[in-house]
Amino acid sequence: MIATTQTDKFAAYLRMLKDRSGRGFDRLGKQAGVSGSSLHRYCSGLSVPSDYRVVHSFGKVCGASADELRELHQLWALADAERDTPPPAAPHDPAEPQNPPAPAEPKLRRWLTSRYAVVAAAAVVLLAGGLVWFLRAPSSAEGLSTADGGRVLFSAACPTVNMGEHDECVNEVQTLLSKAHTTISVDSDFGPETLRRVTAFQVLSGLPPKGIVDTATKQALYAGRTNMTTWTPQQVEQKIREVFTEDPDTAVAIARCASFLDPLYVLPNSNGSRNWGVFQISDYRLQQQGGTPLKAFDPAWNIEAAHKLWAVDHDFHDWPSCQAALTSSPNPSPSR
Repeated sequence: MIATTQTDKFAAYLRMLKDRSGRGFDRLGKQAGVSGSSLHRYCSGLSVPSDYRVVHSFGKVCGASADELRELHQLWALADAERDTPPPAAPHDPAEPQNPPAPAEPKLRRWLTSRYAVVAAAAVVLLAGGLVWFLRAPSSAEGLSTADGGRVLFSAACPTVNMGEHDECVNEVQTLLSKAHTTISVDSDFGPETLRRVTAFQVLSGLPPKGIVDTATKQALYAGRTNMTTWTPQQVEQKIREVFTEDPDTAVAIARCASFLDPLYVLPNSNGSRNWGVFQISDYRLQQQGGTPLKAFDPAWNIEAAHKLWAVDHDFHDWPSCQAALTSSPNPSPSR
């Protein structure tokens, strides 16, 4: 069967990974830190996990590569967003009472009415098509530069730029983010990577982290005052080893699992909360430690905060999915 929805595509990808692993639902569930019955529902397309960490852990224990994990993340994000889409209207029940038919019109009036309706419909289609062409036809950023000093994002074609879009508006956002000194693919596709970078840019710019490129975000992008330069993965690893002297190898592996050692990594959850920075500290834990998303993007603060969480019981129970993956995978340190 051909996958026709985002949930179908996500489930098909999970099944591919499971089949390739050669393991059953119960065994994979124990290794990934989730029940076998839940994995069965996910692979069947009956439900979508609300927390991506479960998906990431499942991919890891199935031996997914870094590229496959990125693909899996995008498929999950689209399937998760699809859950909020209203279902189509239910088909009409033939058993329901029907309104009585309208009286028959004279034949000539029906003929004239139908002809006028066809002409009017054709005019609407032509006008709508012309409007869509006017707004979206240009194939380059130059063609969209029609407002506010030639700044593409302030043209009529880019009222807001959001997850799931694929056009020159997204390309302009990615180009401006790259100029702000962050690593991002400039491919005109607003997927999970762009969502993370937009959210991080907003935090660093002192804006509400909506993940949507609104007017304030456009102004900040063009102002060019936000510098997204941060630590390299090598610098992050070195700091983790300095702080987690008790178990540096496991700490580094947990951080790699959580964020790929990216200090600006953001992971949204379906309930509206998010996880921030190197150790993906949750909104709840940030509040407990008097932190903010901006503090969480400081790798030194993030690593120290993670060590405080570890020190409570001298274990990594705050990262259950990564911990489960580490204890079951022969290669716990994925490359980015």
